[in-house]
Amino acid sequence: MSETFAFDETDRKIVEQLRLNGRATNQQIAQSLNLIASTVSARIRRMEEASLLRVVAVSDFAVHGYNVLIHLAVEVNGRPALEVAEELATFPEVFAAHLVTGRYEISLLLTLRDMDELSPLVTNQLSQVRGVWAMTPAIGLDIIKYGLDTAPISSRRLA
Repeated sequence: MSETFAFDETDRKIVEQLRLNGRATNQQIAQSLNLIASTVSARIRRMEEASLLRVVAVSDFAVHGYNVLIHLAVEVNGRPALEVAEELATFPEVFAAHLVTGRYEISLLLTLRDMDELSPLVTNQLSQVRGVWAMTPAIGLDIIKYGLDTAPISSRRLA
């Protein structure tokens, strides 16, 4: 969080209103919180400028033709895991990339149109990234929970 920004209870309430309805106008939010629209507008703008808030549209993977989710655990050797993760993250099939603890250093979430894409992607592309030592895929059978109410917004790395 920005050192010059004090995220207070009013900001939390504004964000909650946006979570409930991302298309709500500043006037609607202001009415529900007993504020004036210019206050809501200024606070949203301030949160956006501090990279603490971004209002976005979220659509289902399937709408874009992605019917398969794969978790891919990646073991690294001979190169810093961060460098390998950054290179792997450039592939369009990589929806999310995380540095993790444990046997594997990198956790990837891949979105594919169908299972036929998995073998060529892993064999011909991801495995060719220097430093990739081993990969273990796990097929997502069903999504039980996928929360999007909070996420890292700026390019900062989380500790």
